[in-house]
Amino acid sequence: MKITKAKLEGVYIIEPDVFHDERGWFAEIYRDSWLEKVGLKIKWIQENHSKSIKKGTLRGLHLQTKPFAQSKLVRCTRGKVLDVAVDLRKKSPTYKKWLSVTLSEENQKQFLIPRGFAHGYLTLKANSEIQYKVDNYYSKAHDRSIRFDDTELNIDWGTKKPTLSEKDLKAPFLKDSDCKF
Repeated sequence: MKITKAKLEGVYIIEPDVFHDERGWFAEIYRDSWLEKVGLKIKWIQENHSKSIKKGTLRGLHLQTKPFAQSKLVRCTRGKVLDVAVDLRKKSPTYKKWLSVTLSEENQKQFLIPRGFAHGYLTLKANSEIQYKVDNYYSKAHDRSIRFDDTELNIDWGTKKPTLSEKDLKAPFLKDSDCKF
């Protein structure tokens, strides 16, 4: 298992050891002690699973405000996605910076995103699925979205016309949102 600290503070890329043989493969996907080795103690309390039928589906940018902000540990269990994290912590040296990682069923990478970040992903293959652990329960009252094409963030999604939900189409720009960390 390999844990790589990303260029945004608190963000990590986790690559589990995968053992292949004639039957297929086996991987230990998560262990608390892995995170403790890099000084993280996160208690995951909910796991979510999402499937997107079409290639080019964009979900995000999503987050929850305090006191229901969430850390996420994201992995792609089917297909391939471009996963994006945006730092919305005003006192952070990387405020408004973003990072993308390609997650796929082949590379088995995981993306650990701390509280104070917006998260979104674009499907690079049809029928892609992601699963992610969170450390706080879903709260509809604290659920927020930011426009995927916000020019203040300038995220390179690799597409100009993704498939979006009504919620994401109507999401405000960061400057017009109440997302404060």
